Amino acid sequence: MDFESKDPENEVIKPTTNGLIGIMKACLKAKTVRRLIFTSSAGTVDVTEQQKPLIDETWWSDVDFRRRVKMTGWMFFVSKTQAEQEAWEFAKENNIDFISIIPPVVVGPFLMPTMPPSLITALSLITGNEAHFSIIKQDQFVHLDDLCLDHMFLYEHPKAEGRYIFSAHEATIHDRAKLLNQKYHEYNVPTKFRDIPDQLDIVIFSSKKIKELGFQFKYSLDDMFTELWKHADIEGFFLKTAESPINNGTPKN
Repeated sequence: MDFESKDPENEVIKPTTNGLIGIMKACLKAKTVRRLIFTSSAGTVDVTEQQKPLIDETWWSDVDFRRRVKMTGWMFFVSKTQAEQEAWEFAKENNIDFISIIPPVVVGPFLMPTMPPSLITALSLITGNEAHFSIIKQDQFVHLDDLCLDHMFLYEHPKAEGRYIFSAHEATIHDRAKLLNQKYHEYNVPTKFRDIPDQLDIVIFSSKKIKELGFQFKYSLDDMFTELWKHADIEGFFLKTAESPINNGTPKN
């Protein structure tokens, strides 16, 4: 996902929808696909002009608001929302057993040669990427392994249907800063943030629906960032940060 796209409509938004509908058409043509699981995004439910304290699967993000404000990653949120909405229409018209999983920030080890976009956001307090601070101001998290297990769980569960928010933990940017400073004290993780109040309420992503089916989350917030940190450190993703200080997220001398 290119957050710096010069042509987000044609490079991000339309390809996301066209790609998903194309997959659904292929499933119809094959006539052997029993159920289709779509990995959606928290950006399909939580981006509105007025933040809500509790969010469930009935909510949809305000696409017009995102296009107007153009916050960091706006094209990703628009692409995911429009793609999922059109997918639900297509599924109903063609009688496809379609399920969408709505994860928040996904944290854990990764296989890509570059840092995945969700982890750029998750580690922004370390790297000093202030453009992402507004995204993690009142955020939610899930471990990658839990998310993978959830896909299999929902594919196999006979009573699964509709949308499923899949969030294991909520935390404000201040909670995260405290945790990171305690675990990785060699970095000057900021504790004050421009345009972000010192006191913030938790925004809850309700995972009640998936829990009622019997799914149990395995990983704590501490587990998520410990594994991510070890993997990123081993792969050398923090060497550049250590050699070239960035904003307030630089190592202590």
